[in-house]
Amino acid sequence: MQLKTSSYKDILYKCIVYLAAVVLIVSFMPSDGRFNYQFDKGKPWRYGQLVATFDFPIYKDEARVKQEEDSVLRQLQPYFDLDASVADQQLLKLNSNNGYAFRLPTTAYLRHIERTLRDIYQHGVISNADASRLAEMQVSQVQLVEKNLARVMEADRLLTVKAAYEYLVNADTLRYNKSVLQQCNLNDYIVPNLTYDEEKSETARQELLGSISAAQGMVLREEKIVDRGEIVTDDIYNKLLSYEKESLKRSDTTNQQRLIWLGQFLFVGIFMGALFIFLELFRRDYFANRRSLLLLISLVSLFPILTSLMMEYNLLSVYILPIALLPITIRVFMDSRTAFMAHMVSILMCSIVLRYPYEFLLLQTVAGLTAIHSLRELSQRSQLFRTAFYITLLYCLTYFSYELITENDLSKLNAAMYVNFLINGVLLLFTYPFLFVVEKMFGFTSNVTLVELSNINHPLLRQLSEVAPGTFQHTMQVANLAAEAANKIGAKSQLVRTGALYHDIGKMGNPVFFTENQNGVNPHKNLTYEQSAQVVINHVTYGMKLAEKHNLPKVIRDFITTHHGAGKTKYFYISYMNEHPGEPIDESIFTYPGPNPWTREQAILMMADSVEAASHSLKEYTEESINGLVDKIIDSQMADGFFRECPITFKDIATIKALFKEKLKAVYHTRISYPELKK
Repeated sequence: MQLKTSSYKDILYKCIVYLAAVVLIVSFMPSDGRFNYQFDKGKPWRYGQLVATFDFPIYKDEARVKQEEDSVLRQLQPYFDLDASVADQQLLKLNSNNGYAFRLPTTAYLRHIERTLRDIYQHGVISNADASRLAEMQVSQVQLVEKNLARVMEADRLLTVKAAYEYLVNADTLRYNKSVLQQCNLNDYIVPNLTYDEEKSETARQELLGSISAAQGMVLREEKIVDRGEIVTDDIYNKLLSYEKESLKRSDTTNQQRLIWLGQFLFVGIFMGALFIFLELFRRDYFANRRSLLLLISLVSLFPILTSLMMEYNLLSVYILPIALLPITIRVFMDSRTAFMAHMVSILMCSIVLRYPYEFLLLQTVAGLTAIHSLRELSQRSQLFRTAFYITLLYCLTYFSYELITENDLSKLNAAMYVNFLINGVLLLFTYPFLFVVEKMFGFTSNVTLVELSNINHPLLRQLSEVAPGTFQHTMQVANLAAEAANKIGAKSQLVRTGALYHDIGKMGNPVFFTENQNGVNPHKNLTYEQSAQVVINHVTYGMKLAEKHNLPKVIRDFITTHHGAGKTKYFYISYMNEHPGEPIDESIFTYPGPNPWTREQAILMMADSVEAASHSLKEYTEESINGLVDKIIDSQMADGFFRECPITFKDIATIKALFKEKLKAVYHTRISYPELKK
């Protein structure tokens, strides 16, 4: 009953993930109405003959409309309200200031200032803001409105406050000393008397724009627009755009959006379902692991969403998106086939929002295959540079070949696309920090992290070499044996090497209780068999505490708990049984906490650890003794059922046994036994 409940929960979880991914992707896709044809200026029409199904106007292109608007707006005469009282107020203020009589040489100066001010206000004084507005409009004339009467004034005759002051002091320098006038603070009597009339000016502007016709001709019903193979010229392009615009106007927008949304939902649902089926049939370990499934679906959903956003808001070219990051990431954490399947599903979902899906699919398929092939196992940062270079190069070569086929003219090559490919290659270099983020979010461990952990200068390994040098040497030998065995059977060599380096760190708690660290003194002589067994078993639990304290990844901690599995400390267990025959025994005292290995890498480490440790107990190193030792230990582990939950085959085990025999013979320099001469 518990199993069924767990199974139902697992199915429910997968259904929720599936629906959430489909709905999320579709929600970002543009659902507005679309024209059923895709075309570009200067390229051939790829469909059959297109005939108009209704009359429609041929709209002018945006550049022409903008040109006509700019031309007609030069005739605009914006309106300004003239306030005649401003001049009277400022002249009254001037005459009331008797202080000028003492500073001006004669009254003729005062009369000159009055006349000039009247002339200035007759021209009109505008504010600096209105002057800037007129400069932007690029108009030549304005309408001055005074008491509901308008008169035309040349725009360049209007004065700003600064220009009016300069005019005042320079109006008649032959008869009136400029320096005398500059001492009179005449700018106090110059203020704007013209105010921009926003409402009237905008009305005049709209009337001028309304005189421009949006169309430049008509296409009648049943008239041919374009035929298959014709080059889309400027005229045909405008007709197609106009036909598209009118078609969208005439369609039922609400009903069309519903149909588009339904189609997108089915399309995305089919391909996402294909990915789930692939995982169920061929990658059940990923499908059963929630973290793996969530990582896959998140990455597959990411780029369709980004592509939809870029198309919706007309952002940069979609080809700058480093979509090859998807297969690289999945290849690093999983495998090549899963990476390729996920990549294809993702780019197929991206393609339905693009104008030219065929071209996109072609380029992204090549990029994905290049990424998977060039990055089989990431262990150095330099590999990412090489992969980014290969992907960029293949992008350029593939698109160049495609252009040669479709254009047949080198002068028409699209240089902007090659710039996009270069940007794409640069963005691919950010895969390294992206992998780090994925590791932290989903709990995976990349080969880069494993390589960093296998550095013997890591604090834990350095401490192990100082506290338990014998154990350190043992782990180094086990790591070499296990890594070569993993390579031989196609397992993850870097993973098993790193796990081997840390599997015995718990021996640092009591190093002298382990034979490789003893120097003639065996402290087990003072302990009972039960106590000795517990001391030895505790190196697993203490190792886990150290691993958690130093934040070792879970995949490495699993090697600590499984390298002895649920086996027994056979020396103390058998010794106790021999001394207490027939007595009941608590086997848990002599049993490691386990569990048994469940991956091939863990099984390899268990075999390598036992064989390497036992090899030191041989009295003589001959081919027969080494072969017998390896067979005896590994056969015993198989008989005890240590590998029942592990996907390792008999063929793998036979290969590993043969490798261990060969390596141990090389280590101990075995020689063949020479025959003695018979007398």
